[in-house]
Amino acid sequence: MRIVMGADHAGYQLKERLKENLIELGHEVVDKGTNSIESVDYPDYAAEVCTDITKNGGFGILICGTGIGMSITANKFPGIRAALAYDLYAAKKARQHNDANVLCLGGRVLGPDLAMEIVQTFLNTSFEGGRHLRRIRKIEKIEERNLNKGCEA
Repeated sequence: MRIVMGADHAGYQLKERLKENLIELGHEVVDKGTNSIESVDYPDYAAEVCTDITKNGGFGILICGTGIGMSITANKFPGIRAALAYDLYAAKKARQHNDANVLCLGGRVLGPDLAMEIVQTFLNTSFEGGRHLRRIRKIEKIEERNLNKGCEA
């Protein structure tokens, strides 16, 4: 499976640990940075990952201190459905019900073992479709409308 990863300084160490585990499991991992714990801006890395996924497909994993900033940024990209998950249930439902294609994690709030379990749950769970597909289509229509006309209150 193709997985595109990105992190800021607060997520760097967790990204490296998860990347190593994912490669060992046979996944193709594309690392968009950062490459140190030196302070950087999370929107830059979210943009790199989401642009790549939009063009080339696959799943994304974004990590910042809490995962919140990455999630907010990622969800600005059409076609990206980013979900913040701190537990297995959220990761599973993000895939089953929301067809999420980007997982956001908090490097300062998750240990590496739980984070890896969350990643595996996310990657191994399929979208259920059905009534959930109808809702995804509504999200896509909102994205399209806002891209074409701008957001109307």
